[in-house]
Amino acid sequence: MANEAFEELVETFAFLDDWEDRYRHVIDMGKAMPALDDSFKVPAYKVDGCASQVWLRPSISAGNFEFEGDSDAMIVRGLIAVLHALYAGVPVADVAQIDAPAELARLGLNEHLSSQRSNGLRAMVERIRLTAAQSA
Repeated sequence: MANEAFEELVETFAFLDDWEDRYRHVIDMGKAMPALDDSFKVPAYKVDGCASQVWLRPSISAGNFEFEGDSDAMIVRGLIAVLHALYAGVPVADVAQIDAPAELARLGLNEHLSSQRSNGLRAMVERIRLTAAQSA
């Protein structure tokens, strides 16, 4: 049930043979993502459970889930960009129906992230799902 942006990312990952190329692509996605304004780097938007500092600022636009995010770690910024591709623009009511672990597995992320990064990614997904559920 992934949106078009995520499907394009899956295609890109299929084209990249080597995990190091995929890893670099995730980092490049993070670099390309707009920085979150420092005024939003506050406890209310901080995601607990991540090894690095992570902030997600959700919003609802025309009934669709949107969010901005940032991290002090480049790979985590890239993971935020991956989650943005998965969730941004999805109707709020549909966010809970996305099987994030299964979708992310299509990218092969599960085998290549440290346990701390995997835990942080799960924490970000849970924050997104909780925020969408409260907004629905």
